[in-house]
Amino acid sequence: MTLDSNFTNGVIAVKEKQLLGEKLLRFPEMRAGEVLRALSESGFGGGESDPDAIYAYEGRVLDEFIRTYAPGEAERAYFLAPRDFHNLKALYKAERLGVPADPMLAPEGLRSLEELKRLLQERSAPVPDIPEDATGVEIGAAFDRAEFSYLLRACTLRPVLRRLLCFRIDMTNVLTLLRAGSAEEAEKLLLGGGRLKKKDLSRILSEDPEVRKHALDRTPYADFYADCLRARDKLFTDAERRRESFEEKYFYEHRYVLQGKEPFLYYVLRRRAEIANVRMILVCLNAGVDAREIKKRLVGVE
Repeated sequence: MTLDSNFTNGVIAVKEKQLLGEKLLRFPEMRAGEVLRALSESGFGGGESDPDAIYAYEGRVLDEFIRTYAPGEAERAYFLAPRDFHNLKALYKAERLGVPADPMLAPEGLRSLEELKRLLQERSAPVPDIPEDATGVEIGAAFDRAEFSYLLRACTLRPVLRRLLCFRIDMTNVLTLLRAGSAEEAEKLLLGGGRLKKKDLSRILSEDPEVRKHALDRTPYADFYADCLRARDKLFTDAERRRESFEEKYFYEHRYVLQGKEPFLYYVLRRRAEIANVRMILVCLNAGVDAREIKKRLVGVE
């Protein structure tokens, strides 16, 4: 069912008032127990007291919102189909290793687990064709390629969603190249469908230090690449954080001109970021991480 955008945007206007917003900036200064009480008072977590139950509850609520209010199948697929590919990959790896899949599974996306099991058994699309001798990394890359191929097709008529998908593909490929031991190794793992040209990507592995340093200077990924180059430990923490938050940032920068289906996208991204921030804050507080460091890790909080 496709709902009128004006109706959906009215629902969102009400729900936006329930977002935690600037409260998230105060949480790092508090104890974990105080944060849990503040969340409960804000209606976050549905009255649950255990952190895992809180995250699960908020995730279910957001999933139901997506299923109910998505303006079209493309938006529904954009947010929920990645879950299907995660679960397909988990089921496939469990089958290969002869271990239970349950600990690796995420909540259902567009398809039920039973349907995914059937597709895997039949090796039907969208299950990728994977050689028997594929490594764990190559298996992951095969499912990632299948996922982005599916999403690009599902979002054919949604230019904004296709643009965001291309950005994620390109950033993932940049990280893949930097982590790879060689061009041959990287070639097996790269995703298709991005906007960076092969000549741009090839400069990242150039033997000339100056070429490598300025490989993406004339592309939209210059700042992202700079974050990568600063990561001498090869963990690429800042770059990973930029990749995981770029969608929310994109809509934040355009927040005063959002129209049509875009408010729905922005709201879902904000809610996802909020849930992830709460999880990160509580984990860090329990681990004794300094408040300033926690604040640096917050996503989408201005």
